[in-house]
Amino acid sequence: MRNKKCTRLHVAFVTAFLFAALGAEAQLGGAGPRVNYTAKLETGTVRPGEVFRAAVTFTLSRGWHVNSRKPLEDYLIPTELTLEPGGPFTLRRVAYPEHQLLTFSFSPDPMALYEETFSIGVEAVVDESAAPGDYVWKGALRYQACNDKVCSPPAERPFELAVTVSPPDAPAAAAVSGFPAIKWDTAESVGDSPTPDGTVSATQPEDSAPSPTQDWRALAEQFTMTGQLAGFADKKGFLDFVDAAERGETTKNTLAGRSLLVLVLLVLGGGLLLNLTPCVLPLIPINVAIIGAGARAGSRTRGFLLGGAYGAGIALVYGVLGLVVVLGLSTAFGAINSTVWFNAAITALFVVLGLAMFDLIQIDFSRFQAKVGIRKNEHGSFAVALFMGAVSALLAGACVAPVVIYTILHAQDLYSQGNGAAILLPFLLGAGMALPWPFLGAGLSFLPKPGKWMVRVKQAFGVFILGFALYYGSIAWSLMGMGGGAVEDSGGWVHSLEEGLEQAQRENKPVVIDFWATWCKNCSIMDKTVLKDPEVLERLAGYVRIKYQAEELTQSPAREVTEYFQVLGLPTFVILEPDK
Repeated sequence: MRNKKCTRLHVAFVTAFLFAALGAEAQLGGAGPRVNYTAKLETGTVRPGEVFRAAVTFTLSRGWHVNSRKPLEDYLIPTELTLEPGGPFTLRRVAYPEHQLLTFSFSPDPMALYEETFSIGVEAVVDESAAPGDYVWKGALRYQACNDKVCSPPAERPFELAVTVSPPDAPAAAAVSGFPAIKWDTAESVGDSPTPDGTVSATQPEDSAPSPTQDWRALAEQFTMTGQLAGFADKKGFLDFVDAAERGETTKNTLAGRSLLVLVLLVLGGGLLLNLTPCVLPLIPINVAIIGAGARAGSRTRGFLLGGAYGAGIALVYGVLGLVVVLGLSTAFGAINSTVWFNAAITALFVVLGLAMFDLIQIDFSRFQAKVGIRKNEHGSFAVALFMGAVSALLAGACVAPVVIYTILHAQDLYSQGNGAAILLPFLLGAGMALPWPFLGAGLSFLPKPGKWMVRVKQAFGVFILGFALYYGSIAWSLMGMGGGAVEDSGGWVHSLEEGLEQAQRENKPVVIDFWATWCKNCSIMDKTVLKDPEVLERLAGYVRIKYQAEELTQSPAREVTEYFQVLGLPTFVILEPDK
């Protein structure tokens, strides 16, 4: 009886730890995407006095996009390519690509964007006096990048265009292969306005934020940060953030500031604990026999290696599955995973898997393993063990599927924010599941034996899975309600950090700081919807509300302020409580 109770407590702890680990949010840093480029001429060489064309192709990190040359909103920063004047070349026209109209969760209106890979054409003329030789023409791409959650500051990507000038009497050069398709008929002459209506306009910030003096830091040290919300949030998410901060629950990302080792250990540990789920544990002896390990291996060393091959199959399948989704589908996921229908589909899937834990729906793929396996494998084959490990990963059952799906979706979300290491999360989950298999193959048994207690554990898993369904269902419901209920702002925002902190200290009130910029479309959308909602305004009535305009996060004074408050991107909201 004592062993039975201990086993139940052990497995209850296992399931709770597993889902708690998977629920942790990981912010590995990184503001803005990587931007690579290739530049080439339309012909191999050019001659003095000749008009020539070139193309520069830019590639962004997966899940990121940049505004088009002519954004649909005047507060957005247009993409612009420039080349340094002087030298033997004169720029005549620039041909920007055709934009794509996409809709995201933070904006009910379509946006004009360039996604992931795009090419910009350049038409120039060589001076007649240009001497033959190799030249490097330097330029830069001015852009502002965003993903579905956060915008990075406007940035420049320098590039170089190699141009070879041939003698005037040289024959015309042939066209090079692989030159990208450029819409030259829509090219604009140098100096043309980038605005949609063809007029020249300079957008000024709606609010001019006075620069804080040197006293802002001394004032900030009289407060304690109780919450931070990074990226776009709907009304419900924002109110939950405020409520959690008031309850004293730290609302900063759980793994912010921690080492990558912590994240690796959590995912590996979660994968290891999946072996104790009711869909995996009862099948372990059967799978050990199928691969010819254990007593059939002939020696513990051979059994250890056979078990290792089986575990490698599990890790490889989850790793490849993660690569396919994160790399192969990440471009589409930037818009898909924040749509109502996607979250509704995930909700329905988790409801089905949850009901299967209560045996209301029968989902059992494990019975196919015997049909897939190779029957005559008495002494074990490493290839068979690797293959069967891969099969078992795919047919693990309803217990493992929600964890794998959540890990892959979370990895894609982190990767789209520029966190390249997140691509390894699905593989690490599989590696965690593989950890005990070399020892199991060697005949060392240290896992609890299946019994009637597994029924209760299975039902507990059903509750956890239905909890996941409720989570994704709430996201879908929130997305359905986006964009409604906004009213005119009643004011009350302070545009000086120092002035706002002084007021809060004098009146002994909490502070909410909105870090924003004119180039941040997520900031603008939240300002027009969430921050103008009557319920949100009422909820913030007891706060001193500060808007801090951080146009250039890398320049003073914004750099020092954002570093102090640990702001990685915009929008970011920070809640402070005055020290007693």
